[in-house]
Amino acid sequence: MPAEDTHSSTGPAASDAGGDPKRTTRRFPRFTRDTARPEGGGRAAPGNAPAPARQWPMLAVVGLVAVGLLVITLDALRPGTLLIGVALLGGAVLRWLLPDVGMLAVRSRFTDVATYGVLGLVIVLLALMIQPEPLLKLSFLKDILHFTVK
Repeated sequence: MPAEDTHSSTGPAASDAGGDPKRTTRRFPRFTRDTARPEGGGRAAPGNAPAPARQWPMLAVVGLVAVGLLVITLDALRPGTLLIGVALLGGAVLRWLLPDVGMLAVRSRFTDVATYGVLGLVIVLLALMIQPEPLLKLSFLKDILHFTVK
């Protein structure tokens, strides 16, 4: 939803531009009063629902990340890291599919999906390459390491 510009042009600039002091301008106001809500940043449940229900997408992602961190502290590094990556990928899917995701919406839909998706994918790939006994072996990484660190 585009924000309406309520800033009216007054003073010398208005008289130079044609004279009507109540004319609106496309210029940004000198002092902003608030911040525009990101696209999709509305409540994920009706306003009369309790706060956790209104923010369930964000709570689902943060909850899964917390479970992943708990699993890591219990000395299971690969499964915990995979849970964190899957949580971010799930956040990307939620942000892409749902019209309103509450506080999971930080910027535009494209930026949020790209950020959550790339970070989630990188964390999952790194979790699959954890030593010893990596589940994913990329031979070109060994070559890059060999040529960069001599």
